[in-house]
Amino acid sequence: MMTGNQIMFALFSAMIVAFSILTVTSRRILRAAVYLLFVLVSTAGLYFMLNYQFLAAIQLTLYAGGIVVLIIFSVLLTSHIGQKFEPAGLKKNIFSALAAISGAILTIINILDYKFSATTIAASEVDMRVIGKGLLSVDHDGFVLPFEVVSVLLIAAMIGAIVVAKKGGPGEPESETVNK
Repeated sequence: MMTGNQIMFALFSAMIVAFSILTVTSRRILRAAVYLLFVLVSTAGLYFMLNYQFLAAIQLTLYAGGIVVLIIFSVLLTSHIGQKFEPAGLKKNIFSALAAISGAILTIINILDYKFSATTIAASEVDMRVIGKGLLSVDHDGFVLPFEVVSVLLIAAMIGAIVVAKKGGPGEPESETVNK
């Protein structure tokens, strides 16, 4: 008989696998972004199950809330909401399957080789003041600079996505695009 935690783990795992496959196989960009959102929320559910509330909150706010909204905003801003990707050719499908199978085999081998051991040490209490000071610090162990670098990177990625996805392209006038 499965416990409630095992049922939830199986449910979250199945959702992550199913929506991951749908994300990479969907030909519509907006649907792929929504499927990615479901993958990230399910991953946050696993973090909550492991009692990693801080990591789960970061997963929800940064990835599910930030990245996916950025992707959807870029898609809607460039008016490509109904755009379909071209179907992948046989060669791409074969190499993609080989890469996925190789990655799965490598992961399974590493998991099976690792010697998991139970511990009797009680979990230590998490001090939120230490985490907060670490996030706001500019010292050696601070995270302000990496967060700023990531924010600049995200803005550059969004601007690049908008330029690439523009109907006319960077060097083509708007009037020629309409006639195509």
